[in-house]
Amino acid sequence: MVLEALGSVLIGLVVAFAALRWLPRRLPAAQLVLSTGPGAALFGALLGHSVLGAGHSTATLAAALIMAVALLSLLVRRPTRRLHRSATV
Repeated sequence: MVLEALGSVLIGLVVAFAALRWLPRRLPAAQLVLSTGPGAALFGALLGHSVLGAGHSTATLAAALIMAVALLSLLVRRPTRRLHRSATV
């Protein structure tokens, strides 16, 4: 269980760093993203472990990955649109 928890936190950090690298302008503050990723992955691992039971480490880590991606996707904002106004109007 301890190794699953550490693995899920590591998965959450990797997903958070990847999100910050690929979508830097569409995410809020980096501190929020870097804390949401591991927290969500840890919650996903807890949920997966409680549903599946012991002995399913791979599936538990997959649940951690899915939860981290899902919760980080909720932080993504829509791209900002700039209004282009004509100089004559």
